[in-house]
Amino acid sequence: MSDLSHLARPGATLAVRVTPNARRAGLELVGDTIRIAVTEVPEGGKATEAARVTLARALGVAKSRLTLVRGATARDKLFRLD
Repeated sequence: MSDLSHLARPGATLAVRVTPNARRAGLELVGDTIRIAVTEVPEGGKATEAARVTLARALGVAKSRLTLVRGATARDKLFRLD
């Protein structure tokens, strides 16, 4: 998994593209977008929560510090680090 601790600045917004129901979970930085593949299905916010946990782990912060700003039901999401 990628180390994104250099992006962990309070108030930073992070553009994320989530691929739910993937065969393998993973994370990569492509340009300014963070691509996260999760094995969870996109029902009831399960994939979004899995992406939040994965992103928090890569940033080295608590998952409670990440707030979903936009994209609750979309693949493209915007998280803010509090």
